[in-house]
Amino acid sequence: MKVRTGSAVAGTFALLAALTLSTASAQEPTGPPAAAATAGKAAPRQGDAALTKVTGDAEMPTAGVAGPGNTLWITERPGRVRVLDKQGLGAPVLDISDETTIDGERGLLGLAFDPGFEHLYISFTNLEGTSTIDEFAVENGELRPDTRRTVLTQEQPYSNHNGGDLTFGPDGMLYIGFGDGGSGGDPHGNGQNLDTLLGKMLRIDPRGGLPEKPYAIPGDNPFVGQSGARGEIWAFGLRNPWRFSFDAASGDLLIGDVGQSLREEIDWASAYSRGGENYGWSRMEGSLPFRDNTEPAGHVRPVFEYDHDPQRCSVTGGYVYRGKAIPQLRGKYLFSDYCEGAIRALTMKNGKVTGETDLGISGGEVVSFAQDSAREVYALALDGSVYRLDPAA
Repeated sequence: MKVRTGSAVAGTFALLAALTLSTASAQEPTGPPAAAATAGKAAPRQGDAALTKVTGDAEMPTAGVAGPGNTLWITERPGRVRVLDKQGLGAPVLDISDETTIDGERGLLGLAFDPGFEHLYISFTNLEGTSTIDEFAVENGELRPDTRRTVLTQEQPYSNHNGGDLTFGPDGMLYIGFGDGGSGGDPHGNGQNLDTLLGKMLRIDPRGGLPEKPYAIPGDNPFVGQSGARGEIWAFGLRNPWRFSFDAASGDLLIGDVGQSLREEIDWASAYSRGGENYGWSRMEGSLPFRDNTEPAGHVRPVFEYDHDPQRCSVTGGYVYRGKAIPQLRGKYLFSDYCEGAIRALTMKNGKVTGETDLGISGGEVVSFAQDSAREVYALALDGSVYRLDPAA
């Protein structure tokens, strides 16, 4: 591990490696996306928002999170964490580039602060490809590398579908998204297997463990005490949950789950959910049967899905907008697609999508979103650009 140091990574190689974040059947965009209609009061429309580039210096950014002192902490896939503030993107505050690799879909993939900004958690794949969640203490807004400890690990059979996103929920628990382990078609059946953490949304208490147990499993998790099931599991049937978030107002959970070759999906769970949702993979791809031609009992269908076409290939989940800068977007779920790049907004009511709008702005190869302390939203692009959504001029 290195602190406040950095090294260049060959741009061409990094770009080629990162392209595997899309599905195997993805095609590059061939033209501008068409606008989609929406309805309702204060419905968003093309021209409501613009993208302001706040930096172009990030190297393959994968995630961003609000940090202490009105900052935005950003992960770079080769293994660095950097802080974005009014002065721009600073030198790395953490560098684990000698502990990870960007082969396949590996690298430094996510980060989260606990509610009091007392600890930072990072999610990365180590040199053997094992998904690893590490914790660092934070004092006066500064990372303390000497306090590092490993919270959780999960071996990955292949180099893709690592998931890697993590965030604290409204309940103060740490939620972790893992993909199905990779390859194609979920060859090991991990999505529907409750005896593995792969293909799941996990819920743990990282500060409630004992010396011999680095985390605690909340007693109200849905599969605690069930034979043949891991207690850490909150929901299952996910292929590659590439970005998920909680609505800062309602507490609802929204997941952008990358599809196989036909469908991209966004899944939803109410803030009142007690967990246990089965989102279907690999029996289902979205609302379409994928294996055995049968829908599993209790399958929770996506609240939104779309087909692959020459423009779209891999969903990038975002946030329900709760900022103040763009009133027309309040309460709308923002997301994108890695190949298309258009920023889109879903209007939702009672867990149902009632409209979709293409905002008419593109962030390029959008790989992630971030939300700052004021709930304003940022789009992170593969080329190193970080954009803030602002009102249109």
